[in-house]
Amino acid sequence: MSKSAKQFRWYNLSLLLFTVVWGFGNVVNNYANLGLQVIISWVIILLLYFVPYSLMVGEMGSVFNKSIGGVSEWIKQSCGATAAFLAGWTYWVVHVPYLAQKPQAALIATSWAIFGQGSVIKNINPFLLQTLTLIVFLCCVSIIRSVLWRR
Repeated sequence: MSKSAKQFRWYNLSLLLFTVVWGFGNVVNNYANLGLQVIISWVIILLLYFVPYSLMVGEMGSVFNKSIGGVSEWIKQSCGATAAFLAGWTYWVVHVPYLAQKPQAALIATSWAIFGQGSVIKNINPFLLQTLTLIVFLCCVSIIRSVLWRR
């Protein structure tokens, strides 16, 4: 295989990063909620965020192609251990609200599967809803932990 056959083209890398970072779900949801006016913000996001992001990731990946740590390792090699720690910590902190909403989304999906409507979750006592959400979250954490500890 030639060397050029093993390389991503810029548009392949951009599409890969778009689906991982933004996702087509956000495109569909924003279009459904806002209509055609959202296209202007998509173009701005594409030009100001995704194209530079894909170029930076491509550059860092090619420079540090022997490292196995990903972004944290790139930052450690470029800016030092403190910056890498702060980047990892920031990544974790911004995902706390995202992770906190996932069990509730699972309960809503279960409500749809069992009762055929998602509004059942709105009629539950808030304390019971929080308890069910905590149980779902702890079950997911224990499953993930057991999978990771098997390695």
